[in-house]
Amino acid sequence: MKAVAVIPARYGSQRFPGKMLEDLGGKPLFVRTVERARQAKRLEGVLVATDDPRIAEAADRERIPVKMTRADHPSGTDRIAEAVAELDAEVIVNVQGDEPFMDPALIDRLVVRMEEEPGLDMATASTPIRKTEDLNASSVVKVVCSDAGHALYFSRSVIPFCRDVSPEAVLHQGVYQRHLGIYAYRRSFLLELVRHPPHVLEDLEKLEQLRALALGAKIAVLKTDQPAPGVDTPEDLAVARDWFAQQG
Repeated sequence: MKAVAVIPARYGSQRFPGKMLEDLGGKPLFVRTVERARQAKRLEGVLVATDDPRIAEAADRERIPVKMTRADHPSGTDRIAEAVAELDAEVIVNVQGDEPFMDPALIDRLVVRMEEEPGLDMATASTPIRKTEDLNASSVVKVVCSDAGHALYFSRSVIPFCRDVSPEAVLHQGVYQRHLGIYAYRRSFLLELVRHPPHVLEDLEKLEQLRALALGAKIAVLKTDQPAPGVDTPEDLAVARDWFAQQG
């Protein structure tokens, strides 16, 4: 099954404008994400989708294939769909441009899961939340799954809600899962998904995967114990620079 990774890279991030071009170990942030994705063994290519010529120029300098897209897309999913509209691939892996330490083996696991479960529309990943501050942070997206490992709901709020005990009392049980910024789509479903406008839940939570759930999508959630820092804020970038200096 042919799989291709597409990395959406916007310049105009609300919380951290221009972060895709911020330096991480001598290269732009999104370039480090591309380098990690290229280490995956189940991908046949990696493409950057952007609406900004500065990011496109940086990609060209690194000889990274780049697709210019419209500037008015409501989400990264919509941007990716435009980029792959004429691409010959069955599985599209969305790796957020601000995830420079994404595990290449996790990308491979997602592709394999899509191959092994033909009824899946999407696959994504989660990792246990172990800190109270992460649990309460709206920037940390939580996911609740069925026993079969399919997503029931994603939220910026603390889910599930604990009625009789404090959330901290069950942190060690792995009840709380942090959603990681990676998706594998079946291309046919991706193109169908973007034919629908953003759902009210998507608008409220600012989580594009809720549009898919509202349409009845089956989304597998693969668990991993290898969390890595993404970059949502300037403070996150400082953490990422420290991580890079230690890990390379």
